[in-house]
Amino acid sequence: MPELPEVETVMRGLAAVLEGRTIARAAVHRPDLRFPFPPNLARRLTGATITGFRRRAKYLLMRLSGGDSLLIHLGMSGRMLIRPTGSNDIPLHEHMTIETSDGTAVGFVDPRRFGAVDLMVTAEEDQHRLLVGLGPEPLGRDFTAKILTAALTGRRTPIKAALLDQTKIAGLGNIYVCEALFRARIAPTREASAVTPAEIKRLVSEIKATLAEAIEAGGSSLRDYVQPDGELGYFQKAWKVYGREGEPCPDCPGGQACAGVARIVQSGRSSFYCPRTQR
Repeated sequence: MPELPEVETVMRGLAAVLEGRTIARAAVHRPDLRFPFPPNLARRLTGATITGFRRRAKYLLMRLSGGDSLLIHLGMSGRMLIRPTGSNDIPLHEHMTIETSDGTAVGFVDPRRFGAVDLMVTAEEDQHRLLVGLGPEPLGRDFTAKILTAALTGRRTPIKAALLDQTKIAGLGNIYVCEALFRARIAPTREASAVTPAEIKRLVSEIKATLAEAIEAGGSSLRDYVQPDGELGYFQKAWKVYGREGEPCPDCPGGQACAGVARIVQSGRSSFYCPRTQR
């Protein structure tokens, strides 16, 4: 599933070609994805000017001149495909199409149909049922060591599970939690409440740094994910532990035996870490 850096990358790509443009035509090619499409969605989009974009956690919000916002969740396999208008052939698995007056078409392609689309009043975005319970943005100013300490206090779950709780921190996913925990030298199995203040401070810094680097690289390309222009993300080339089971840990002290990156399963998800450097 695309995580925060991938969604941020998609949002920036869409903003570059759509912001300030007017929707000349919109079409919906099936009745639903994970949820039904909003009633009369194509008609309600047509004629609106796209005034801006916002990302909230793993959700895209496209703001429209009439005071509404189009919410898009990419789900497991969703991606936004930008192309010129003029073709009568709808790409395979494209379920929604938006065409602008300057000749740009953007399609929501989702082979597995776990994505979602909704329309809401812009002023009420944060009250939407999919957004209302989300925690702070990890790249925002309000995500601090104090906030994370409060989120972890009394939590007896593993630190990795606590970081993936979207009600505590919005947008963190499996890949980037594994990478941030490695950089902070904290084992994913540690009890959340046992993480020390110094470790929490370091963890906040590494979460922000990991996400920022991933966004700069265009995200990580996994399965169906690509950027809106068709380019692949490249942060997977910088992974230190994720997907590297059995490989030498890149940060183990030189000259010391290294058993390699370990993989365990936590709550049905793979966790990758270095048993030597993460405690």
